[in-house]
Amino acid sequence: MTQHLPAIDMLSTLMAGFGLGFSLIMAIGAQNAYVLRQGLQGQHVLPVILTCALSDAILISLGVAGFGTLTAWVPWFETAMRLGGVAFLTVYGLRALRSAWTGGAAMEVQAAPDRKQAATPGVQTALWPAVLTCLAFTWLNPHVYLDTVVLLGAISAQYTPTWVFGAGAIIASFAFFFSLGYGARLLAPVFARPRAWQALDAGVGVVMLGLAVKLLVM
Repeated sequence: MTQHLPAIDMLSTLMAGFGLGFSLIMAIGAQNAYVLRQGLQGQHVLPVILTCALSDAILISLGVAGFGTLTAWVPWFETAMRLGGVAFLTVYGLRALRSAWTGGAAMEVQAAPDRKQAATPGVQTALWPAVLTCLAFTWLNPHVYLDTVVLLGAISAQYTPTWVFGAGAIIASFAFFFSLGYGARLLAPVFARPRAWQALDAGVGVVMLGLAVKLLVM
């Protein structure tokens, strides 16, 4: 095989990485539910999206570079991440269910000068707590390491060059999170009603607690 692959082979490898990366990340989970909620609220959307996408880029790069054997080198790593994830998901899930029980905050549509009407939530949150929460959803989830690092890293070894496959997966991550975060605003009219927020919080709470139980019994 020659060192320089034809452009069609490079594109095929890129699209293979994109397809696998997109399929792994699009499943409903704690991270995606959080990004969706931030997008609906219109709060710190870009920082949250970049936090998720850049974290994925780091993990994908580690997997492609051959760090998928980390759990074999450090046997306690997976257990520590799993228990940390259980604790975090349980606390956040209970908070979401409490919010659903007490009542959701509607999206208030306000007129902004020299702009189209923009939907803004009634309660604002600070930037750093939002980013740190997003980091916790990402890095305290052991499935991230199993799927993104181990699985994707192992599959990337079947392609040449592996970095093109990894680049496709990273592009998929950015495309997905930008679509989820900014596409959520299309649902803003629906979430102008408190009942819709209560339903979302209830759904998020159930997802979080379900994931916590799943991690606990692994």
